[in-house]
Amino acid sequence: MLTADLVKPRLRTRSGELRVELLPENDRALQTAKELIALFATYAGQPMRRWHEALDRYEGERTDYIIIRGLAKVLEDDATFTPRDTPINPTNLREKLFTLGPVFERPDLFHLHTRQDVMAGAAADLELTVDALETSLFADRLAEYILTDTGPAWTPEGLIARYNLELARGVLYWATELRVDIFDSYKDFWHYLKLFKLMFWATVKPEGGYHVQLDGPISPFVQATTRYGRQFAAFLPALFLCEHWHMEADVRPPQSDQSLHYRLDNTSPLRSHFKRSGQFDSRMEADFAAEFEAKFGGERGQWLLTREDEMLLLGDTVMIPDFAITHKKDNRRTLVEIVGFWHPEYLNRKLAKARAANRRDLILLVYEGVNLTADRLKHIPGEVLYFPNKPVLKDVMAAVERVAE
Repeated sequence: MLTADLVKPRLRTRSGELRVELLPENDRALQTAKELIALFATYAGQPMRRWHEALDRYEGERTDYIIIRGLAKVLEDDATFTPRDTPINPTNLREKLFTLGPVFERPDLFHLHTRQDVMAGAAADLELTVDALETSLFADRLAEYILTDTGPAWTPEGLIARYNLELARGVLYWATELRVDIFDSYKDFWHYLKLFKLMFWATVKPEGGYHVQLDGPISPFVQATTRYGRQFAAFLPALFLCEHWHMEADVRPPQSDQSLHYRLDNTSPLRSHFKRSGQFDSRMEADFAAEFEAKFGGERGQWLLTREDEMLLLGDTVMIPDFAITHKKDNRRTLVEIVGFWHPEYLNRKLAKARAANRRDLILLVYEGVNLTADRLKHIPGEVLYFPNKPVLKDVMAAVERVAE
């Protein structure tokens, strides 16, 4: 992610609102991005410091150095820099050399041995060349890491788009609270919420969807807003996986004497680089959906099957059933969860969530091979149907008629 010094110059405030000045895809910006991508590629196999030296030369006297450094940072963050392989541990080597006291290029009355003398003596003791010693001395410093992978096949347009996303992310370094309304893609939203360890409080919106208030991993009373907001910044691209959403954050950038409002929604031109989950988690789910569509889909069917369109709020966690089946005319509805090939710990968590949900309109379709006996499925208020190979759709629909609400 971009450092704060690369984000702050792109911030603009007006009437208590904070916005980011995004980089347009004009000819100058596209040419700069193209040149940086090409320049970065030429430093594959070389240490980071060589790339930074080249970047300084490229920047020269240009006044848009903030943009250049930001684009370069995006390139670096998605690349791989690898420590050198050295014949001796750099830390041990420094300890050995530094015990010999300060050295200089030329001897004087108090320092009879030059740096070259000391290095040559140490190289002889270690049975290494002086060049090998020089290479090893600070090889554990990031500046000496070797560029081993330049990252994705960047295009100028792609690099600018990612830079703009990183600017939007960077605003949240100074956030104290994040409020999000989401109306779809709950599974992806929840996946990244857990990945970045954000605490949350969610409620159902009367018009549909969910209102989620996000707090960071430290107390809001701790005066360390950058650290507090970095978790929000890391999470932000997950929102762009949703089709319909709105976000509002309370942000207080450095030198600001008031809390500002920062807003984004699904009309933003920004796009995410996060991976979207597949349509189905298993072949069993895909086959169930295909069979339902073949037998009950289209205009002739009275019931509509939808995928993961509801979250069940369970305190500090959620349950997202695999499917919902809704009657097209009277809106009766039931939720369906397929319990298939999973390890025991996962099954235990799933059962605990099913009990906590306490929904009479929840149908569990349980594969016989997972060895979930009836006694383990006690106190689950909904229906439980076992199947040997695949769910029997006739039995499922009979259960739907019984429990749909």
